[in-house]
Amino acid sequence: MVEPDQTGQRSGWRQLTGTLTARTVGVACAVALLSVLVTAAVAIPLGVRGTERGARASLAAKADLVAAAVTDAPAGTRTALAGRLTGELTDQGIEVLLVRPGGTVPRQLPGQVVRRLAAGAPVTSRRPARVDGQPTLIEGRPTGDGTAVVLLQPVRPGVGRLVWSNLWLALAAGLTAGLIAGVLLAARLSRPIRAAAHAAQRLRAGDRTIRVPLDPPVEAEQLARALNDLAAALAVSEARQRDFLLSISHELRTPLTTLRGYAEAIADGVVDPDGAVRTGQIMLGEAQRLDRLVGDLLALARLEASDFALELVDVDLGALLTDAVDAWRPRFTGNGVTVDLTPPAAPVTVHTDPGRLRQVVDILLDNALRVVPAGGTVRLGVPPEPATGQAGSAAGQPDFVAVQVHDDGPGFTDDDLAVIFERGALHRRYRGERSVGTGIGLALAAGLAHRLGGRIRAGHSPGGGAVFTVRLPRRTAR
Repeated sequence: MVEPDQTGQRSGWRQLTGTLTARTVGVACAVALLSVLVTAAVAIPLGVRGTERGARASLAAKADLVAAAVTDAPAGTRTALAGRLTGELTDQGIEVLLVRPGGTVPRQLPGQVVRRLAAGAPVTSRRPARVDGQPTLIEGRPTGDGTAVVLLQPVRPGVGRLVWSNLWLALAAGLTAGLIAGVLLAARLSRPIRAAAHAAQRLRAGDRTIRVPLDPPVEAEQLARALNDLAAALAVSEARQRDFLLSISHELRTPLTTLRGYAEAIADGVVDPDGAVRTGQIMLGEAQRLDRLVGDLLALARLEASDFALELVDVDLGALLTDAVDAWRPRFTGNGVTVDLTPPAAPVTVHTDPGRLRQVVDILLDNALRVVPAGGTVRLGVPPEPATGQAGSAAGQPDFVAVQVHDDGPGFTDDDLAVIFERGALHRRYRGERSVGTGIGLALAAGLAHRLGGRIRAGHSPGGGAVFTVRLPRRTAR
């Protein structure tokens, strides 16, 4: 079990090392260190080889100079001249040997070197040779009379360290530059992310006015734009929700106010026995209206949930529409509105949920009854052919069947049609001007049509008013 102080230390260390800044600096330092090591691994051998190459070139030039001097000197002075040159070169760490024909070689020179000198060929060592067990650079030059001049220069140990001593300052400067670049890069990369995190916290706190600056790079700019779009969308969505709740609260308050008023009248004894029946009918009607409204709200909330079950069966569409018109006809007649049914010319069977389809039809009829004035007409029916039907089955029947509701109401503008199925959109637009309800019904109808595998559209009726078209799959549904 981890002690609390250890947990706090681990959490603090994770916060310190887990930030983008710390990781970017770490990566930059690792890259810089790796670059330094790779540079050292490449530069040091190159420096060693360059040093050896320079040493060989210098030794070769000195060998040529000594050989030329000895060759050009008179025979009697060659030994003395060789001695003076030997003294000067010895001070430089170079040993000079004179190899005479038939003479003894003063050092253990490689046999190949001795043979080449005896043959009068110059000797240049491409790499250090072992002389008396020590790596040595060898340069030999014949002097023309059988004598050869040999220069030996031991290879100094620690050339790599010498090269490193010349490189370490540059490598340290590169590592420091990489560290500084990592810090600056981390600060630049983390700045838009910190701004986005701050904006997200402000959004969570309810501030919908926060906006993130659109700064490069492109990815950070895309993140900022997405957060700004989210803030704007949240502001619009919350404004719509507030308006929707205001409209719903108004619609809920109306039947509740009626129920409360009649309940107070009954409690105060104002309602006489003769008026009790009428009062009860009014209260029952308001309670049913309230129940339908609450039911629509619950159905709308559960529409996209996994527990929103559908009972799909084969349904006679003509019979379902006939039942709906028979149920609604008294209400239409009571408002002075005529309702006509145009059944399909031949029986039409759809595989759907009859209860949910009837709910869609009821919503459209209720919407029409609300907007059609007395003397108007509402027409419900199935067109002879779906407007956009596609050949589907082997019998040549279209895949979809349409149900249309026409009304003689005021109709809708093109702008209305764009938002007609959004919750509360028409209520906000026409509140106080005409009866548009809460906007729950049409949103629920659109959602139900979608769940049934179809879709619903609104348009302008040819004779004026509005027309709603529900397209349903003939045999399959979601």
